[in-house]
Amino acid sequence: MVDIQFIRENPDLVKEKSKQKGYDIDIDELLRLDSERLALLAQVEELRQKRNENAAAIKKQGKPDQAAIDTGKQIKVELAHREALLTETTEAWGIAHKQVPNMPLETVPIGNSEDQNVVVKEVGTKPNFDFTPQNHAHIAESKGWLDKERATKIAGARFVYMKGDLVLLEFALWQYGLSVLTNSTLLKQIATDNALSVSTKPFIPVIPPAVAKQSVFEATGRLNKQEQTYKIEDEDLWLNASAEHTLSPMYLHEILSENELPIRLVGYTTAFRREAGTYGKDTEGIFRLHQFNKLEMESFSAPEDSLSEHHFMVAIQEYLMQSLGLPYRVLEKCTADIGRPNAKGVDIDVWLPSQQAYRETHTADYLTDYQARAMNTRVRRADGHIELVHTNDATAFSQRPLIGIIENFQTKQGDVRIPDVLKPFMSGKELI
Repeated sequence: MVDIQFIRENPDLVKEKSKQKGYDIDIDELLRLDSERLALLAQVEELRQKRNENAAAIKKQGKPDQAAIDTGKQIKVELAHREALLTETTEAWGIAHKQVPNMPLETVPIGNSEDQNVVVKEVGTKPNFDFTPQNHAHIAESKGWLDKERATKIAGARFVYMKGDLVLLEFALWQYGLSVLTNSTLLKQIATDNALSVSTKPFIPVIPPAVAKQSVFEATGRLNKQEQTYKIEDEDLWLNASAEHTLSPMYLHEILSENELPIRLVGYTTAFRREAGTYGKDTEGIFRLHQFNKLEMESFSAPEDSLSEHHFMVAIQEYLMQSLGLPYRVLEKCTADIGRPNAKGVDIDVWLPSQQAYRETHTADYLTDYQARAMNTRVRRADGHIELVHTNDATAFSQRPLIGIIENFQTKQGDVRIPDVLKPFMSGKELI
């Protein structure tokens, strides 16, 4: 959530920034509820003080007179009424407050859709084939790596059975990603190569829960009931749509020590998304499934370090793509595309020869203290001062780089060359 004091002091700015992100928020109504809540809170506190003073006076009298008893009854009735109003107003205020999106940084491009994201750079050489390249779905199905028909029979559309060498290649991807993120020497080199002054602490591998309670999911700012998130029937549990959804609330209602920061986690989980309203080519193969696997970075840092942490995560993403030998581009996401909790966002897209287009494989989210405020995750400074931490999350690998590997490294014979960095995890195989 956005700091309510910031909203009070900058209502017009909050209105403007919210609209830039595509949210038409009634800030005037929020501030009206805020004023009403504060007034009721003062009244309740005053009535509680009067109740206590009256009770103390009665106790001192020994034998209370009727006037004191009547006064006590009047205070009790009025207090109950004001407390009920306070509860009702606070609930309405909380709902309105949660609707306010995080404020985008001044550097974020202003735009109305993802079409206005800004290309920062293109990296790598696109392959030139002496044959017509096939899409990943055609290659994988012809190789027997994907079975959508049987999966549809068992689970419905947009589920697949992955088999054989493609499964081995996916596990190689996870192992390689973990080998990079847990290597402090390599992380130091990435920071140095990108002129970043950041900690080189390695990421701690985590297998998090794949579900979260509704209140916890809402605190992360990631619960999208209509388009994205599946609910478990008759349970107060929602399936995660990405690993960071259950990594970010790991320190819910906790106070961390300053010397612990940054805390860096890399979580692996199977994720689930409804993907409502998505049709066409994106439903072929493994590009956009209801169930997929993901390796995700998450960090908790001091406010002054958090933007550098974001840049570091993007640098790690670029290192991973470069080491795989995949051509890609980096996008600075515009205000309409960064999402409610984000102050800034970066996407990395891989080149797909079959589509003659770049498609997203990675995203990096800079959230400032927006999540931490709702999650009540704080840090105690060395001087004893307590403040909110900042959070970042970023894709290490999803299954989508597999698509890039299949398409960019396909051969005329219909095989797929294995990137050098993955060969040690594939028993030295050159082709699949």
